[in-house]
Amino acid sequence: MGGAPSPYELPRQRRGTTPQMHGRYPDYDVLENARHWDPVTRELVIQRVENVPPVRFFSAREAATARALCDVLMAQDRDPRIPVVNYVDEKLHEGQLDGYQYFDMPDDRDVWRIVLRGLDEQAAARADAEAFAAAPGRVQQEIVSGFADGKLRGGVWEEINVKRAFSVIMRAVVDSFYSHPWAWNEIGWGGPAYPRGYSRFGSPHLQPAEREWWEGRETVDRDPVRGRLEEPPA
Repeated sequence: MGGAPSPYELPRQRRGTTPQMHGRYPDYDVLENARHWDPVTRELVIQRVENVPPVRFFSAREAATARALCDVLMAQDRDPRIPVVNYVDEKLHEGQLDGYQYFDMPDDRDVWRIVLRGLDEQAAARADAEAFAAAPGRVQQEIVSGFADGKLRGGVWEEINVKRAFSVIMRAVVDSFYSHPWAWNEIGWGGPAYPRGYSRFGSPHLQPAEREWWEGRETVDRDPVRGRLEEPPA
């Protein structure tokens, strides 16, 4: 079978911003709904775009490795990119953890540092690279694939449960990515509903079924199995 379809087959974003400026909702910008949100929510969401937190938890070397890891995990290979590592760093710096951890795993902050050291070790062993961020893209993807499958061995990887470490990392990365308005544009999410609310919810007789006038409308649909673009259903 061939590889996954390229996201660049999708339309170029015409309104708002999405990662890499391609997506299924090219004429949608969730921030155009900002005036309908309550003031506290509006300020919080806009700050995610306009006031990216500085890196304070990670060292410069760790931040470079973490940034490269986040880009591989979320397939961000061109600008504009959601600065995932900055938001992960902010939570780790402020100790805003999940409130639970695996019984056989260290604190999430320690997990991150161990994983980043392990990625750098793998890059040095596989590509003679100074760090993971300096390794070729193909090598980075191979390492991350092995990480996801729990197959990395030796060195610092002997200190932790690799599969669970991937779960810890991925949970933080996905949470940070999908907390950003650019990701909402990419998936056509309408953003916070309060105080406007949903007037069509539970009304399938309305056409298009239950879609609010202010929600995004996709212009194409990509079949994940056949790997081709199709017109969305009416």
